[in-house]
Amino acid sequence: MANSLFVNLPIANLKKSVEFFTGLGFTFNPQFTDEHSTCMIVNDNIFIMLLEQAKFESFIEKKIAPKDTAEAIFGLSCDSAEDVRTLCEKAFSLGARKVNEPEDIGFMFSWGFEDLDGHLWDVFWMNPDHILD
Repeated sequence: MANSLFVNLPIANLKKSVEFFTGLGFTFNPQFTDEHSTCMIVNDNIFIMLLEQAKFESFIEKKIAPKDTAEAIFGLSCDSAEDVRTLCEKAFSLGARKVNEPEDIGFMFSWGFEDLDGHLWDVFWMNPDHILD
């Protein structure tokens, strides 16, 4: 069974992406960093490899999805609704595009943004009192 997740994302500019995600509070693993890519640490088991487009293309035969398309939505779970607000507001202040309005449906609070490279992020908190076992 898998014990960690590495998501590879194509980006236009490593420096700008690192500044953006550093501003959101993420850190990076220098062991997996070079002049064209870096490993963003989400937690002990989840990592986002930010790869400049040429490096990303060296791993695949397909074309990179254009910025005006969606290949996936990356969901980030937070510890509270306030953490969701804080993270999204930071993202907006760093140049992210708001993709929806905050949504509070009682057992879950969510909000989303599009990062500098057009990747979609859904940031959410689920009330542990309403999660079924």
